[in-house]
Amino acid sequence: QVQLVESGGGLVQAGVSLRLSCAASERTPNMRFMAWFRQAPGAEREFVAALRRIGGNTYYGDSVKGRFTISRDHAKDTVDLQMNSLKPEDTAVYYCAAGRSLILSSVRMAAAYNYWGQGTQVTVSS
Repeated sequence: QVQLVESGGGLVQAGVSLRLSCAASERTPNMRFMAWFRQAPGAEREFVAALRRIGGNTYYGDSVKGRFTISRDHAKDTVDLQMNSLKPEDTAVYYCAAGRSLILSSVRMAAAYNYWGQGTQVTVSS
């Protein structure tokens, strides 16, 4: 059972940057996609970004495109989410996810992912 652990959340002011990291309990060579989702109180889980392990293609939700960047840190073996120009509406619990066999058309669907972290809170004040 792969365990994912997120870190890097916190309380920040609007306009600043924050970097989240996701570490797996074991190497995940069979995970086709790694992704970040977020969930605000009373809202559904929202796709943020995904990274295809082979090829390194990246995908973003419309609300974060141009501000957030997903990447792999090979030295630390983590998947990171660099969040710039944060807005109060970015406030949510951010979850790391890993998908073993999902196809490209389902990369934005939470149900397509096999493993999830516990989440890390990001709060952006205005």
